[in-house]
Amino acid sequence: MADWDGRGLPPVAAERVRRAAAGGAWTSLLTAPAAFGLTAAGFDPVGEVMGSIVQQIGWAGYRGCGYTGWGAFSDGSAPTITSSDRQRFAGFGPYVAALDHGYATAMHRMAQEASAIGADGVVGVTVRQDHMEGGTREFTALGTAVRARSRTRPARVFGTTLAATDVAKLLRAGWMPTDLVFGISVAIRHDDWATRQQSSWGAGNVEVTGYTELVTHARADARQRFAAHVRATGAEGAIVSSMGLRTWEIEPGENHRDHVAEATVFGTSLVRFHAGPAAPTRSLTYLPLR
Repeated sequence: MADWDGRGLPPVAAERVRRAAAGGAWTSLLTAPAAFGLTAAGFDPVGEVMGSIVQQIGWAGYRGCGYTGWGAFSDGSAPTITSSDRQRFAGFGPYVAALDHGYATAMHRMAQEASAIGADGVVGVTVRQDHMEGGTREFTALGTAVRARSRTRPARVFGTTLAATDVAKLLRAGWMPTDLVFGISVAIRHDDWATRQQSSWGAGNVEVTGYTELVTHARADARQRFAAHVRATGAEGAIVSSMGLRTWEIEPGENHRDHVAEATVFGTSLVRFHAGPAAPTRSLTYLPLR
């Protein structure tokens, strides 16, 4: 097997796509009702496609919140830093950039496979991240490639996390999925005096305001990044398919404890191709795919 330089599809994937493009039996992740719904909307399944990348994440950024001691603010509270903060002293910007690259590359390679077998789009896409050894992670995107029964061909392959039945309903309502979109953010906050008191065993049933602020910042920034991704596709709106949050604790220095929150938002951007009571039969004519 020839060495691969990282460009295009991996040799094994390229060979699998070549066989699929040559004809013969195809595979699908669709249920029978989903396949019927797509057929009614003018699309046929043409094969299962996948994109993958294994990436080492060795530099996450300065693992601290930038808190320099007591009295960062007049009330003694600590700042909350997000990975989008360009003026930060610390944060997880490089880590988020690595996640962005991993997901985007997996999605792009999946679209390359779909294009190679003559598909117009990929529906029912699942995107996941799996931890391997050390800082190595695998990012994968998996879905069913579909082709429109139309002479009109889009300039590029569309993708959606929505199930095929939902895609069919959107098409009948005059909406076309365009892109897989996502937003990721990491926020970090120092455990100040108030946070430690509120989270202690004797505090009772009270809100830990520092942790509320932390997760709120992370989710808000992830949603802003998601909205920016939608705007970059030229779409009119988007459907959110999943939102995730995980938190963990780090100790970057002696007697210095921080909490970290990672928020993710995944979905599908949409464009309207008609607003009348009945949808045109050739929706791809109106699809502004660049």
